[in-house]
Amino acid sequence: MSLLRKNSTEEQLKAKSGILRTDWDIDEIEALFNLPFIDLVFKAQSIHRQNFDPNSVQISTLLSIKTGACPEDCSYCSQSAGNDTSLEREKLLALDKVIVAAKEAKDSGVTRFCMGAAWRNPTDKSLDNVIEMIEGVKELGLETCVTLGMLDGQQAQRLKKAGLNYYNHNLDTSPEFYGTVITTRTYQDRLDTIQHVQDAGINVCAGGILGMGETRHDRARLLQELANLSQHPDSVPINDLVQVQGTPLDGIDRLDSFEFIRTIAVARILMPKSYVRLSAGRVEMNDEMQSLCFLSGANSIFYGERLLTTDNPIENHDDVLIAKLGMEKEKPAFAN
Repeated sequence: MSLLRKNSTEEQLKAKSGILRTDWDIDEIEALFNLPFIDLVFKAQSIHRQNFDPNSVQISTLLSIKTGACPEDCSYCSQSAGNDTSLEREKLLALDKVIVAAKEAKDSGVTRFCMGAAWRNPTDKSLDNVIEMIEGVKELGLETCVTLGMLDGQQAQRLKKAGLNYYNHNLDTSPEFYGTVITTRTYQDRLDTIQHVQDAGINVCAGGILGMGETRHDRARLLQELANLSQHPDSVPINDLVQVQGTPLDGIDRLDSFEFIRTIAVARILMPKSYVRLSAGRVEMNDEMQSLCFLSGANSIFYGERLLTTDNPIENHDDVLIAKLGMEKEKPAFAN
């Protein structure tokens, strides 16, 4: 009897009782990856339908509030000070510019407004400024999300008090492959920040980047780390590497599209109640690939022409695709 079949009864019992598994074994996850493609997609779509409206997609937008000169050495990032990408360093955006951008996002149907700053970790003064932005965006009736680098427990509590809904902090890849991509921040640093965020009662947004030269085993290990957190991330962004000239990963072989879709499907199976976001890299995906990702359990996208410093599909194209598929944008709800 296969390992996958052996554990199916336990999975069904836990699913019926509403228990989310946080004890996935790597062999189980790799067995999912190895399923025939159609069987994997069917399994993922079946689980998706048990937990979400299959024809609804949640819309977020991402604004860079502080761009460039990041001290981290992430091999994929245009904002690293160590990568020669000709990206100009910018100061923290003024509050009024952030609010204008948030209003425009809300008018376009966005329900969550995300703000990213190229910091290793925020100082107390910079956190004061971001908190003003969070409070201003929430007054518009939008959910708020920020990604500011590493946090300690006290900073996470301050963000919770300000009403922050989500904090994004990706694991990026497997623990074993991580050191080939980043050396200035440890994997444990990332896990510690996620724990501080969860302890503060803030929703976690955590995912990874595919196509950095990792193996399928690394992709399985990334999903295992996410699914075996004490609490599943509320939102799981899956990024397809955007190759930026001047970064060490520019020119690397692109990941096969079916392998990307498989990863989306396995993420949906492991984390059935999490939003799975089809994130960076959509410019390089055709409509058919994105549609298969939705079929495999993706139910969230970033809206707007830019994701921090890289291109994103224009809103009109997303609207056309969503309409073609007979899907609808998730209805906005006043942020609480």
